[in-house]
Amino acid sequence: MALAGVRVLELAGLAPAPFCGMILADFGADVIRVDRTRASMALSPLARGKRSVALNLKTADGVAVLRKLCRHTDVVLEPYRKGVMEKLGLGPGELLKENPRLIYARLTGYGQSGSYSAAAGHDINYLAISGLLSKLGRSGERPYAPLNLLADFAGGGLSCALGIVLALLERTRSGKGQVIDASMVEGAAYLGSFIWNTDNTGMWSRGRGENMLDGGAPFYDTYKTSDGKYMAVGSIEPQFYKQLLHGLGLDAADLPPQMSFDNWPELKQVFTKCFASKTQEEWTKVFDGVDACITPVLSFDQVGSNPHNRDRGSFIKNGQEESPRPAPLLSRTPAVPCLARSPMIGEHTCAVLEECGFRSAEIEKMLSAGIIEDNIPEAKL
Repeated sequence: MALAGVRVLELAGLAPAPFCGMILADFGADVIRVDRTRASMALSPLARGKRSVALNLKTADGVAVLRKLCRHTDVVLEPYRKGVMEKLGLGPGELLKENPRLIYARLTGYGQSGSYSAAAGHDINYLAISGLLSKLGRSGERPYAPLNLLADFAGGGLSCALGIVLALLERTRSGKGQVIDASMVEGAAYLGSFIWNTDNTGMWSRGRGENMLDGGAPFYDTYKTSDGKYMAVGSIEPQFYKQLLHGLGLDAADLPPQMSFDNWPELKQVFTKCFASKTQEEWTKVFDGVDACITPVLSFDQVGSNPHNRDRGSFIKNGQEESPRPAPLLSRTPAVPCLARSPMIGEHTCAVLEECGFRSAEIEKMLSAGIIEDNIPEAKL
């Protein structure tokens, strides 16, 4: 796999950092999650393909263990607030002196500098500061954050993974590591570059939820079907819009022009009534093979059986559980996600420490002192 031979230490945190670590693991990196001892959760939903070491970083010996692990790793993925690692003596300045090739990725909401750098926050806060949240929501309604995908996972985890891969690539030329300052605010804002770069073109000149791509246009929206499901309509271009009207049994001569903004509410009512006359399956058959940019809105339990997804193997199964296949798809070195169960916290502590040069007597002593935990699950006979 593309990242085979790369070792990553992922310090346990909330969703963005575990997602970043899962991406790296899916593409072949040896990702070791550093968990807290006596943790309340035994499993992480984003721990696929990782190993787990349980360390008590509130002790000097636990900090010393992590420092030694960092000498034997390529990447440290750190999700803590600014200053936490420095207080432990594990900041990038110290660790890069001991391991000059180390990539030190710092994934936080507000970044390592600025007046908010030490503040707490969540996806909705980072979206708000990025400017994107002001663009999200229906007309006449308050701004609305769509799940916690944009800042946490796209602007945070995914962009941090890109930064790590870029730093690893640069290291092949310079032989040197570096620090990655991944801010979810900036990652989300960068994700919205198209919005920023078209803001002065008039494309977003109408109020929130009243423009072409934000729910204002009747030909770029979702519509409820007679069975309570939905169809997604993206018939922007004239040729696609023509096919939309044909599929709905409508005559363009009886309707306002497509780009008549003032008539969009009227058009939306017409389309709403049409889509409510058939089931999702019926509308899917009507538009199947037709270039109208219309698709069914699939639920999680429908995606795997969708013909396109099924043909590509876009979703993988692990027993009864289904999840997205890692993307993008590489032709020679594709990701091969681990389908084994997620690791228990501390399941690989002893094994990883032995790989990094700790002697058995040292490990036993630290286990007895509660500095580390080794929670190997009992075999079920």
